[in-house]
Amino acid sequence: MEQFAQLGDLYAEWNSQINVISRKDIDQLYTRHVLHSLGIACVVRFRESLPNTPGGTRVMDVGTGGGFPGIPLAIMFPKTNFHLIDAIGKKIKVVDAVVEALQLKNVTTQHGRAEKVKGKFDFIVSRAVTNMPDFVSWTRNKIRKDSYHEIENGILYLKGGDLTEELKPFPDTYIYELPDYFDDEFFETKRVVHLPL
Repeated sequence: MEQFAQLGDLYAEWNSQINVISRKDIDQLYTRHVLHSLGIACVVRFRESLPNTPGGTRVMDVGTGGGFPGIPLAIMFPKTNFHLIDAIGKKIKVVDAVVEALQLKNVTTQHGRAEKVKGKFDFIVSRAVTNMPDFVSWTRNKIRKDSYHEIENGILYLKGGDLTEELKPFPDTYIYELPDYFDDEFFETKRVVHLPL
């Protein structure tokens, strides 16, 4: 809990130097960013160890921005390995500083694009970086085949709004409504989209 408590001051300090969170949202950090990120934890509990897999569960956060959803999830699941990537270097600079301040040993970062990442992951997480068809094309070949969680390996995407058209090409998608888990008007149209790959 102490690491969660530190997030407010860390992001307030960094956000005054490098805008990684909307200025109007910084006062709502815990609801709109931390709790929203933890919506993924309502859908899956990342396993601490996996059969025949050194290092346990691996999760990549694509387009992490200021570290969301990756950093809150890394705090929640300290035995899961998180790889946070963003194409904007100054955002990764902030993420690196927050990771160091919180002493998160289960987080690595990368300045770059998802398509260039080497290795396989159990899950790929993100928060509304782009439309689902583009996101799938960037990440499809990054998912491990062997699945050991209560849901299949794949994408866990935090999205809002009407997703009907965007998800048409993906009939195997599961949608988890965040208002079922969180009683705050911010979450009224928020969802976790799970696309097994």
